[in-house]
Amino acid sequence: MTACSLLSLVVAMPELIVPLFIFAFTGSITPGPNTIMLTASGAAFGLQRTVPHIAGITLGFPVMIIAVGLGLGEVFTRFPALHVALKYIGAAYLLYLAWRIANAGSANGREAGGRPLTFLEAAGFQWVNPKAWMLALSSIPAFTTVGGNYYAELGLIALAFGVACVPACVVWCLFGVGIRQLISSPETARVVNLTLAAAVALSVVLLFM
Repeated sequence: MTACSLLSLVVAMPELIVPLFIFAFTGSITPGPNTIMLTASGAAFGLQRTVPHIAGITLGFPVMIIAVGLGLGEVFTRFPALHVALKYIGAAYLLYLAWRIANAGSANGREAGGRPLTFLEAAGFQWVNPKAWMLALSSIPAFTTVGGNYYAELGLIALAFGVACVPACVVWCLFGVGIRQLISSPETARVVNLTLAAAVALSVVLLFM
């Protein structure tokens, strides 16, 4: 898979590009664990300190798509117990992140132990994010063609999500920054943190329904 292959695919199949990018942007900007955590990070730490978190999502999820497209999805089909195990690991990690959000402190994020997710934490989180798995497993069969250049198409899907993730992540982080401007007291900050933590915890409940 090369840049020339991707370019030739874009030129040869323009009817694939528009729906792919619409799907990627819609999937990236609709609420989920990533968007809730970005909102919480924007509220607690601001946009600048959340940039590594955004970069981790933007690069980590396309890497996950490529890995799934190269055969990891088939591994889970053959060994469903692994998928179940990942589901429980993801649920546990989401609850841990909910706890971190609930205890983030005030809107300035300066309390002891308060810090946003690092690049590697955000990238690694994609592997236990149920929404990320849903998008990866649904986009690959939807936007690859029978008899086409599969690897170029897979690269295009990864590229589309990488591009779409940037504005989607920034929008949710800025939403959190906007909430931050409205916080006038530690009590209000506590309520916001608990609300966002509850939203993350709710995503765990929905994962098992």
